[in-house]
Amino acid sequence: MKTIDTCVPLPYSPLIPAMKAILTAESGEKMEIIMNDASAFGDLKEYLSEQNIGFREIYEQKIMKLQFTIPDK
Repeated sequence: MKTIDTCVPLPYSPLIPAMKAILTAESGEKMEIIMNDASAFGDLKEYLSEQNIGFREIYEQKIMKLQFTIPDK
């Protein structure tokens, strides 16, 4: 499983490394995106839903995770 942790301080939106990872992933690749920004987390969930990509949400205190598999392209 490829893990992208966007909780580290970034000079830009945490959506940028998350989307880069999603768009460059191979079909069938399992991914986990870790965030601590509730707004970006909501935007990412909305994007995945619009793309018909099912996901699992995990909440651990202030950390939020999305786990999903990249569909066939």
